Amino acid sequence: MTRFMPDRSKSHHPAAALSRAHMPTSYDISLIDYTKDGAHRIPPYLGPSQSLAGFDPEYRNIVDYIVRITYRIWETEAREVEYIEACYSDDSLVYDDYGLQRGNAKIVGDTHHTTGAFPDIILNAEEVIWAGDDSVGFHTSHLTRIKGKNTGPSKYGDPTEAEVDVMVIANCVALGNDIFLEHVLYNTSAMLKQLGLDLWEEADRLAADPFPGWPRSAETWADLRAGVRPERPLSLGEPVEGFDPDAFSRAIHNNIWNGDGSVLDESYAADLPFEGTTDRKFSGRDAYRDHVGELRAVFPDLKHQVDEVYWMGNDADGFLISTRWSADATHSGGMLYRDPTGQTCQIWGITQQRVKDGIVEQEWQLFNELDLMIQIAKARRDG
Repeated sequence: MTRFMPDRSKSHHPAAALSRAHMPTSYDISLIDYTKDGAHRIPPYLGPSQSLAGFDPEYRNIVDYIVRITYRIWETEAREVEYIEACYSDDSLVYDDYGLQRGNAKIVGDTHHTTGAFPDIILNAEEVIWAGDDSVGFHTSHLTRIKGKNTGPSKYGDPTEAEVDVMVIANCVALGNDIFLEHVLYNTSAMLKQLGLDLWEEADRLAADPFPGWPRSAETWADLRAGVRPERPLSLGEPVEGFDPDAFSRAIHNNIWNGDGSVLDESYAADLPFEGTTDRKFSGRDAYRDHVGELRAVFPDLKHQVDEVYWMGNDADGFLISTRWSADATHSGGMLYRDPTGQTCQIWGITQQRVKDGIVEQEWQLFNELDLMIQIAKARRDG
């Protein structure tokens, strides 16, 4: 296959924030349409064409681009890991579970490591929420299911022969075939748990000998939170009448994490299916309320903020909403993370929601739980 190389003559940084006009108002270009025949992960019908100036001409639209570069890099017989150099910029910034990774060479190395540890790995797309265009940049929230058997050594130790099934969410910004900004949560805590490893033992080990990029500096933390954040929330800068996904997402996140949680009864389906970090999976408002209560008990002073919201959909068909959020919090209560240490912690996450008629019908939520445990383990070591 001919290697496509994008124009690297200029940097796309900083990423531009989206306006309301950049949000798709239909599902014509969507994952459900892309895989509508149900028989092909990379289907013969690739959906409607879309302007993709500067992208590899083989891609038909942004969903096709996201799904097929993932498949091409991780799963084809040739396994073109080096194709990462053609779809991540030389100056890419990737905020992950451990901090900030700079440049596509680091991504290539990490991918080779993972495919060595899981030779049969597959990354199955479950949702792609997108917004933007080939001028301001495409923003994509890609929910993927990683499956594989650990038959090779990894940075976590010798192979365990365990099979993993892990949800990942990657929020990317791309222009001209280049992903140049990414916020990604690999749900590493779930993977380690499924490998049979003790999370606190791993947290203690990594606190003593951390991976590159950890701990985050105050500047990196501020940049992680600010990346692609609009100057003013769209609900304030571009107000609309009727249902507003931006206002809705900001209001429910604020009420649940900073307020009294009453919105759970008002705006969540009674039988809500939820999937989250470290194999959390449950149904219903009461279970959701327990989940939030457990975390807020550990961090009584938690200050949650919404950093970015984008969406696709309309009133008739419903909305898919991607919300990236973050929080400062002091580990001063509860027992979820063992005895309180008084450590000020950095927490960040990505939430995807399916919303219809002002009701959250389904939710997926990831946050940096292993990183959070390493922060607490380090406080115990230093204390």
